[in-house]
Amino acid sequence: MGKTGCWTREAKLFAADEYVCSSCGYKGKKMLAACPECNARMIGSKYDPKWIDELEMPDAIFDD
Repeated sequence: MGKTGCWTREAKLFAADEYVCSSCGYKGKKMLAACPECNARMIGSKYDPKWIDELEMPDAIFDD
């Protein structure tokens, strides 16, 4: 049986979403059936809302 992993979707506020391989950390713009870097077969996906962290600094600047 080959290596398996899952894509973690990193949503960003001011940039396009990225998909990160859980096996090797490869970052891509699309969810593929297998990682092009480590050839792990993808069996699912997760969601990581990075845009919340990116919103922290502008929120602190404009906070009344």
